[in-house]
Amino acid sequence: MIHEGDPEETRQTAAIGSSRVFLRPISGGDQDEFVRLVRASVDLHHPWMSLPATPEEFQAYVRRFDDPESAQCLLVRVQDTGAMAGVININSIIRGRFQNGSLGYAAFAPTAGRGYMSEGLGLVLRHAFERLRLHRLEAQIQPENHASKRLVQRHGFRYEGCSPDLLFIDGAWRDHERWAITDAMAGMVSADPHPGRPVR
Repeated sequence: MIHEGDPEETRQTAAIGSSRVFLRPISGGDQDEFVRLVRASVDLHHPWMSLPATPEEFQAYVRRFDDPESAQCLLVRVQDTGAMAGVININSIIRGRFQNGSLGYAAFAPTAGRGYMSEGLGLVLRHAFERLRLHRLEAQIQPENHASKRLVQRHGFRYEGCSPDLLFIDGAWRDHERWAITDAMAGMVSADPHPGRPVR
């Protein structure tokens, strides 16, 4: 499901069913391609989010994912070419009675609109529920970001309400709708719960 190591090597030797994409954890070696794509995607991302657009910002961004138990950054790459189609983060992983992660994601302009992010999100759900054994994923989405809402709706996320002034984005506190999905909703309940979940 998730390929480690050289992207060219893994693209040639590993397949994920009939999927057109694969996931790979972000690394320092992705800097030049990532920054170039962020700069090319400014119109696509603004005003919804801001991604690292300089080498210094990128290195600080990658360090946020040094501990995969608390957060993971997964690149969505096109199976045929290895091109970076987008990025999906599982942030703020909390175990115990919550077993929850918070999603953040962005497509990149050169390949946007081709369904790659939808396929990538499907793989991330499998990774989160089957490998990480989380119970729940949530996404906070600005009400006017209709493309982002359509993405999670296609995967069965449910609307849970709107939180005023939830996140500071583009110089102001922004309202966000809360969308979530559980392992049961996705049909991916692990038979072996994560050891961090209490027995009762």
